[in-house]
Amino acid sequence: MSEPRRRFLAPMVGRSSDEQFRVSTPLELFFDLCFVVAVSQAAAPLHHSIAVHQVRHGLTGYLMVFFAIWWAWMNFTWFASAYDTDDDVYRITTFVQISGALVLAAGVQQAFEHNDFRVITIGYVIMRLALVTQWLRAAKSDPQRRSTALRYAIGVSAVQALWLLRLAIPESWSFLPIFHLLVVLELVVPIWAERAPGGPTSYHPHHIAERYGLFTLIVLGESVAAATIAFRGGLDEDGAHTGALIRLAVAGLVVVFALWWLYFDRSAHNLLSSLRTSMMWGYGHYFVFASAAAVGAGLGVAVDQLTEHAEISAVLAGYAIAVPVAVYLFFVWLLHIRPHQSGPMKAAFPLAAALALLTPLTPVTMELLAALLAGLVAINVSVGRRVPDRVR
Repeated sequence: MSEPRRRFLAPMVGRSSDEQFRVSTPLELFFDLCFVVAVSQAAAPLHHSIAVHQVRHGLTGYLMVFFAIWWAWMNFTWFASAYDTDDDVYRITTFVQISGALVLAAGVQQAFEHNDFRVITIGYVIMRLALVTQWLRAAKSDPQRRSTALRYAIGVSAVQALWLLRLAIPESWSFLPIFHLLVVLELVVPIWAERAPGGPTSYHPHHIAERYGLFTLIVLGESVAAATIAFRGGLDEDGAHTGALIRLAVAGLVVVFALWWLYFDRSAHNLLSSLRTSMMWGYGHYFVFASAAAVGAGLGVAVDQLTEHAEISAVLAGYAIAVPVAVYLFFVWLLHIRPHQSGPMKAAFPLAAALALLTPLTPVTMELLAALLAGLVAINVSVGRRVPDRVR
């Protein structure tokens, strides 16, 4: 039996939330691949800022820029889970969103160095126009959730207009309070829209969990790539630090492998059982993604400090990686592990996060971090799996 021909413009009705064999599409994977560029553009200036002892400036810029990247990705992901028709217009509209993401990535450097968010805002406008078009299509084709789709279209358009107005504000005005206000409004739009009389969108829990897992792979992969570039630069010199760099590389690999293991050890789709828990789970991943990407920047800083290319102490270089590791552990525990476990095992992740913050006070930060995470994986595998799973 031949497959039906793809239509140019199909009715955009909500997909079933319990649809069988719902997996990420090639278009979604392509969308994620293009976001690798934006993630790498955000991590590189963070690495440089810490290395030159501008930690506050680098961290502030990184968190703001990464919010823009994460929020753009998240908007597309949840919409696609509910309304992916895969017709020609849908594909073209998604390509427009990808183009906006690349424009956004091009503006990261200006945002970091000069607090200039004009290019990022232009990228957002491109993405948002495409997203609003998609929501208007959904409002036309899905009568049951028309009010929900219209709320999204109105909310996204209104907040985007405010971002544009922000560009007209004099430079003498404080930037951060306005940015924080607009971030809050961005986060409120889905909460408001999903509570419309038409009911919430029909997102697919298993598909959402898979999409978040794939983005976790992207940010962890970016950490490996960033660290590889830094190690290569160190090894290309006179070889005086080769032994120490090899030890750092091995410890860094163990850290990244452990971070992957701990995230993917438990399934998450059973946790997305209500709108409230799904929202908390989805929003909380900002910290998982941002910290995972920052691990690569931290490894780069450690290489710079070791090869005497950084203007910081070994302790600060240690915290450049220990802090994102600790944040990652805490939020993976909060979102993924805590709902499954009971008893003493619930304390293992927070304890490991706390101990990670102590490792920079020793002369072997990376080795201790690697040992700590390897031990946490061993405990989770040997002891954690013996405890009855509360979710199941």
